[in-house]
Amino acid sequence: MKPIRVLLVDDQALFREGLRAVLSAQKDFEIIGEAVNGLDAVQQAKDEEPHVILMDLRMPQLGGVEATRRIRAALPSCQVIVLTTFDDDDEVFDALRAGAAGYLLKDVSPEKLGDAIRAVARGESFLQPSIAAKVVAEFNRLSHAHPTPVPRPPLCEPLSERERQVLQQLAEGKSNKEIAVALKLAEGTVKNHLSNIFGKLGVLDRTQAALLARELGLLQ
Repeated sequence: MKPIRVLLVDDQALFREGLRAVLSAQKDFEIIGEAVNGLDAVQQAKDEEPHVILMDLRMPQLGGVEATRRIRAALPSCQVIVLTTFDDDDEVFDALRAGAAGYLLKDVSPEKLGDAIRAVARGESFLQPSIAAKVVAEFNRLSHAHPTPVPRPPLCEPLSERERQVLQQLAEGKSNKEIAVALKLAEGTVKNHLSNIFGKLGVLDRTQAALLARELGLLQ
């Protein structure tokens, strides 16, 4: 199995060095480069075509949000995880709108960081629970600001009880591995349930599923 090619983007050399040391210790990751700002990240992404980019937000010359937007436009298969010390609402939503598949704070554990990289490399989204809570809170705020939305038609096929349980865990920001442990399922079974859930909800990713589930009253 080929390793996941990772590009590190941060203007702090010491932090990049720490990331490299942590990730290089895991055999399924290959660090293919380090960028010191957004412009550097865009160029290296085009040159090296990494699978996953760990992207800081506040950097000189070009910030992480705009760098993410440019990279995703040029390389749709390249996934970006924002890794920052900031969780301001505006930056969270700007990064997600730019195409980031994950958002983590820099105090994340090495294990959780590894899980996030593997998840987005598989095409999943990965939000730290506190960030997922912000997304849900923002959706609730918008819902209250527009109290008479156009009603959605009912689901063509209702979710099973197990799919509802998986969806609840997803909305709490848990990874496939964490959902599997919580519900005593195999990770592959969780992935199958998620595919079914996305199909029934008519969404493409975890964030959309969580937001729509909240809108439809499917969460506890």
